[in-house]
Amino acid sequence: MRVLPLCREISEMTVIRWRLIPTADWIAKINRKLIGWSNYFCLGPVSPAYAAVDQHVRRTLRRWLCAKHKVRRGATARFPDQHLYEVLGLKRLSDRTRNFSWAKT
Repeated sequence: MRVLPLCREISEMTVIRWRLIPTADWIAKINRKLIGWSNYFCLGPVSPAYAAVDQHVRRTLRRWLCAKHKVRRGATARFPDQHLYEVLGLKRLSDRTRNFSWAKT
């Protein structure tokens, strides 16, 4: 499974020049990339790969939000998982494996 190229693409999408775009637009762009990637890589035991991508996206998104809002510390406290997924609408790949009987390992 090609996890590292996806993580690199997501990291490249969070460079300083993207800080001025609205958060909703950035989340929509990331969600499209995540859903497309997960639709392509959905066979076999995908749960570990999806969990790794979810973790990378959360960490990268928090770093991007801190830079955008000029927050120095407390990224996890200021932007908890619940805020990322429920308020901002970030897609969680781990939730997609519930429908895959073969994805659980």
